[in-house]
Amino acid sequence: MSNFTQLLITQAEILLPNGDFFLGDVLIKDGKIAQIEPSIDITDVNTILDGSGLTLLPGVIDPQVHFREPGLEHKEDLFTASCACAKGGVTSFLEMPNTKPLTINQAALNDKLQRAASKSLVNYGFFIGATGDNPAELLTSKPACGIKIFMGSMHGPLLVSQEDRLDAIFAQGDRLIAVHAEDQARIEARRQEYLGTSNDVSLHSIIQDEIAALNATQLAVKLSLRYQRRLHILHLSTGIEAEFLRHNKTDWITAEVTPQHLLLSTESYASLGTLAQMNPPLRSPENQPILWQALLDGVIDFIATDHAPHTLAEKAQPYPKSPSGMPGVETSLPLMLTQAKQGRCSVAQVSKWMSSNVAKAYGIPNKGLIKPGYDADLVLVDLQNYHPVLKEELQTKCGWSPFEGWNLTGWPVYTIVGGNLVYERDKLNTQVRGKALSYDNF
Repeated sequence: MSNFTQLLITQAEILLPNGDFFLGDVLIKDGKIAQIEPSIDITDVNTILDGSGLTLLPGVIDPQVHFREPGLEHKEDLFTASCACAKGGVTSFLEMPNTKPLTINQAALNDKLQRAASKSLVNYGFFIGATGDNPAELLTSKPACGIKIFMGSMHGPLLVSQEDRLDAIFAQGDRLIAVHAEDQARIEARRQEYLGTSNDVSLHSIIQDEIAALNATQLAVKLSLRYQRRLHILHLSTGIEAEFLRHNKTDWITAEVTPQHLLLSTESYASLGTLAQMNPPLRSPENQPILWQALLDGVIDFIATDHAPHTLAEKAQPYPKSPSGMPGVETSLPLMLTQAKQGRCSVAQVSKWMSSNVAKAYGIPNKGLIKPGYDADLVLVDLQNYHPVLKEELQTKCGWSPFEGWNLTGWPVYTIVGGNLVYERDKLNTQVRGKALSYDNF
C-alpha cells in the first residue's frame, strides 16, 4: 500500500477556510496538511504535484450513497464505487442500509466496515437502518454516522411509516436521524388511482407527488421539534418543502439536495426515460429555482448524490417494473463547479455545500477544510477546460450516467485521500485504502 510520508503541491489556487483563494504551496506530512505558504522550499518529499493552473479544494464528502454491497454487487460494489468516488473527487462517503442483509444490527455494520477496509479507495461511514423493531441496535451500534428511516418508497422491514412507530424512534437517544421523507399511505393510494392508466415513466412523479414529500417532511419536523432531536432531511426535492423549512427549521435540523433535483426535471423523462426515475422523483421545472434559492440562503445545507445504481438491463424494464435510482458520485463535483462557472453560485459555495457543511453536520472531525492539522483529503480540479461525460470513461459498475454528453468543467486531475494519491490524470491507484470515519457528535 502506498503511504507518502510527505507530499508537496506547488502553485495551486488554494481555497482557504474563509472562502478566499490563495496562490501557493501545500505540504502534506503523514496524511495531514502541515503547511500552506506562498512557496515551500523543501527537497526531501516523496511526491511533488504541479498545481499550476489547477484549483485545490477539500475532498468531497458525499453523505448519501447506495453502494449495493453486500448482496447486490451486480449493480455496484464498494471497490467499483470507491473508484468512481476517487475519479469524481469524493474522498469520503456515508452509505445507506438497504443492502442484503440489511444494515440493522452491529453484526451487519461490522461486516460492512470490514468489507470497506479491504476494498475502498476512499474514507467510509455507514448508517444503521431503523425497522421499528430494533430500538436497542439504534442506540448501541457503532460507529454509525446516524439512523436512517425510510418513511416511504420502501418495502419490507426498513419501511417505517406509521407515526406512532416513528415517534418511538425519535423519543429514544440523541443520534442523528436522517429521513427519506415521503408519505407512504398517499403513495399507495395514488398507485391504486394511477397505475394501469399508462406505462409512461413520467407517471412516477405524479404518483409520488409533491404533497407526499411535504406530508412526510412536516411529520419528521414535528417529531424533531417534539423531542429536540437532531434531524436531517435527505434529498429534499420540492419547492414547498423548502419553503416549509424556511419558516420551521431549527439549529438541529438540516437538509440536503441532489444535483439531479437542481438540474433535471420532469421534462427530462422525454430524453432519458426510466434513466430519470428516482425516489423522490424528479419534479416540475418551477421547483428548481426555489431549491436553488434555498441552497443559496442556507435553508438547504448541503449536497448529496443519492448514488443508487442499477444495470441498464434493469432500467430497460417498462415502468413500473423499472427500478428507481441513478449513479452520481463521479459527476457531482464537476456538475456543481460548472454551475459556479456559469454564475449560479461560487466555487467557494460549492465546496461549502459538498465538504465543510457535511463534515459539520455529521460531526466528522478534521475534514472539509484546507487547514494545517486537517486530514489531507484533497482534490485538484481543472476549472479552465471542459470535457463531456462519456459512458466509456465511467468507473461505476453500472456504466451509465443521466448526464451523459453534458460538457463540464472542474473535473478532478488529482485526488488525495489521507495524503495518498488515489487518482492522477485518468489513472487510479487501486492499492490505496481509505479509513473508517469517526464522529464527534455521537
